This record gives sequence, structure tokens and C-alpha cells, in this order.
Amino acid sequence: MNVKRFTIYCLILLCTVFGSCKKFLAEYSQDEIRPTTTADLSALMYSDAYPYNVPFDTFDMLTDDVLCNGAAKGYQDVPVGTYVTALQDGMAMFKFDPMMFEAQSIIPTGADVYSSYYNKIKGCNVVIDYLDKVSGTETEKNAILGQCLFLRAFYYLKLVTTYGLPYSGDGVNPETNLGVPLVISSQVKDGGLKRNTLKEVYDQIEVDLLKSTDLLNANFEPPSSFRVGAPTANALLSRFYLYRGLNSDWDKSIDYANRVLAIRSSLTQMSTFFSTGNFVSQGIYLSTSPEVLWGYGSSTTINSKPYFPDNMGYYPPYAVSTSLSSLYDRGNGTGSTYEGDLRYRSYFITYFNGNEFLYKANKAPQNASYGGKGLRVAEVYLNRAEAYVKRFVQSGNLADRTAALADLNQLRRSRFDTRNVAYAPVEITDGNELFKFCQDERRRELCLEDGHRWVDIKRWGLSVTHNFIGTDDSSTQHILPANSPLYALPIPYFAFLSNPDLVQNPK
Repeated sequence: MNVKRFTIYCLILLCTVFGSCKKFLAEYSQDEIRPTTTADLSALMYSDAYPYNVPFDTFDMLTDDVLCNGAAKGYQDVPVGTYVTALQDGMAMFKFDPMMFEAQSIIPTGADVYSSYYNKIKGCNVVIDYLDKVSGTETEKNAILGQCLFLRAFYYLKLVTTYGLPYSGDGVNPETNLGVPLVISSQVKDGGLKRNTLKEVYDQIEVDLLKSTDLLNANFEPPSSFRVGAPTANALLSRFYLYRGLNSDWDKSIDYANRVLAIRSSLTQMSTFFSTGNFVSQGIYLSTSPEVLWGYGSSTTINSKPYFPDNMGYYPPYAVSTSLSSLYDRGNGTGSTYEGDLRYRSYFITYFNGNEFLYKANKAPQNASYGGKGLRVAEVYLNRAEAYVKRFVQSGNLADRTAALADLNQLRRSRFDTRNVAYAPVEITDGNELFKFCQDERRRELCLEDGHRWVDIKRWGLSVTHNFIGTDDSSTQHILPANSPLYALPIPYFAFLSNPDLVQNPK
């Protein structure tokens, strides 16, 4: 290892250990270990700004995509220990317990996304603030800045949709309802940080993303799907405007989706998976797929949530809900000449124990160690379709209805078994019925992936009902009502230890 690479490695390691890269850089010899080139700074960005395998919970346990089976029973009808632990790990979230992130609660690995996202935001800010201190071309610096602005916006959108109420939700005033604290500099600040309003956070995300897409478009072509480029930034803008949900945002969501689909419109044709003889060896997040705009995070087939144990000897305590699995057209069943919607077979691990049911998500290729979530072309089609439907419901413009159906059918055509049966396009004339179909299609496509369903439940104002089965086989019903205050999840108690100025969400 040469001296430069060694010093950069030490910098990255010590930044991680000591927490504040800004403070670290000020305390050590600037001449010996600081990044001096854009290549050095890129190495720091890849380590401290990109997400890689940091565990981020997607809060699927709060959604209607998951059901509870209780704790499996073993010899002499005694609950199996690992299954009891897994049941308990997911219990607080599944039961919508407002104390789920307090010190006395079991907080599963990755559920404190507050700390995880802010650590990554800190990495973005350090790199951005250090750009004028390194040598390199303007193109190289702009490429780094574009990536960091995208990543910072990505993390803030995750934070504000987790700990803030939906921007356009019933009774929500974005100018007074709280979002999360905005930190856009690596400068160390004395004291705590107060929460900014929803509007302030969304405005900052928009500014970062708009600048990012311009910088990336002019200065950076990602070498692989593990790096972000202009199409990825445009895709996130399409998602952002859909999430913000103002009447003026539908046009914007469509516009940025158009920019993506003008150059990246290909979808994975799932009928081709039959030629491999093994659906799980493919995965929708195959890194070479033209559909993947950006992939990050661990593979769902290798690093499971703690409440989805890998031992397949018994029914798992939590599994894919029947309300989700029943949404898929099964055709004539697995192994037949027409299997209908192939997402049923491709997107899940199937469990057999006398009966067949879907166990957990399986969207990364089998044995993949990285890249199990991110942004895909399929989501862009869905974003645009929903925006078209919203416009159609508002104005009655038939062209919007036609455009929405075209996007939905384009996606579905790529997902159905077309070996022997031609795809039959969906035709819906009623606006409300079309919106419901669009919602279901989004759920079919994006289920158990990167937190989509939890955000969709909140921005659509839906309720969720869970039946929890205890170790004694007792069943209790727990309801998350529509437009619940719990749409803004409680901030974990860890955050208050270092920031006394935080205000907790109502419980």
C-alpha cells in the first residue's frame, strides 16, 4: 500500500471512529494525511457518503405487506427460542407501539435510521466543504459535488418521510409542522439543533436535487449502477414531487420521469427468466440489468431482518401478508404453461410446509452481497402513471388517462408470462378506479423494497390492521388509523442524548 493510499485509509478509518471528520482534520497534520486531490476526496466520498451496506430499516413491519404467524412450536409444543426472539424483535413495530424506539424497547438492527442517515449526511458535508482544498479539474470537482448533493438529498428525503408527517396530508401545515434538523455544513456547532419545518426540509431537498442533476448531467457518467448519475437524480426528483404532492407537482413529476425514460426506458422481461431455470438467480436488482438506475444496500437474501429468521424449519413469526400475495395473478399456477404475473415467483422466497406461502422479499440475485435496493426504471413508470392519474381525476383530460394506462401496461407487459399467452392490456375508464389500480400496481411492484409501502400508506392516508399472535397463541388486533400521528415515527431516544433541543413527535 503506497503512502497516499495509506494516509487516505487512515483518514477514513479515523473519521469513522472519532465521528467528526471536520474536527479530525483540524487536529492532525494537514500536510501528511489530508486529501490533496479529487481522487483522494472521491475515496472519502465512497466510504463516508455512499450508503453501501449500512443497515437501514425500511419499516415494512408497520405496513400491510407483513402478517404475524406467532412463535413456531417445536418438541413437546414448546416455542422455538430463535423464533421467540424474532417475534419479540418485531413486536413493538408490528403492534404500532408509540414507545417502540424508547430505551426500554427492543430496537432491531437498522431501526435507528435517524443516526445512520445523519452519519452519512455528515460524510456528504465533509466532502462538499473540502472540495476547494484539493487539486483537480472543475469537471472532477463538479462530479463529486453532484454526487454528494444527490446523496444528501436522498438521505433527507428518507429522514423527513420517516420522522415527519406527509407534506400534503390531511391537516398538515408544512410551514409549521416539524420535519428534521437541517445540517448542510461540516462546521462543528455548539449546542443542539432544532427541527426545521417540513417546508424548509423539502425546499432544501429540492435545491440540492436540482443542482445535482445539472452537475451530474454536465460532468459525470457513472461507471456502474453502484454510482449515481443524472438519470438517477431525475428519477429521485420524480419521486420527490410525487411525495410532496402539491397540485403543481404532478407536472413536475411527469417532467422528470420523462427525462429519465427518454434515455433509460428498458424494463426487465421476466419471461426470459425461464431460460435460466432458476428465478432466484436473477433478481430485479441484477447489477447488469438495464432497469437498475442505482443499486445500494445489502442483499435481502443474505442479510435478513432480525424478525425474519433464516432457519426454514418452521413457519416464520412474520411473513408476506395474504393481502399482498393475493394481488398477483397466478395464471394456471407455478410450473404451468401460463404462470400469469411472474413477480409472485421472482420477488419472494416461497416457503413450503404442507402449504405454500410467501416468506420474505427476494429482489437481489441469489448469493449477491450488495445492491438489493435503490432506484429502478419501473418506479419511474409508476411515478409518471400516478401523476397522470392525479391530473386525470382533477381535470378529466382523457389524454392523461390514456398516458397512465400506457405506462401501467408497459410495466405489466414486462412482468407477465408471455411464453404462450399474449399480455392482455388493462383498460379502465373511471378515474377513482384507475387510481386504485395504480396504487395496487405500485404495491405489487415495489413491495418490501426500500420503504416504498410505508411512505405510500402515509401519503395516501391509509389505515393498517395487524393481528399479533403471542407465544401463548393469543391473538390481539392493532390498528393504525388513517392519518395517524404515528405517520411521523418517534425519534429514537439515542438522538436526544446528543441533541437536547430536539422535540419529539406526538405519540
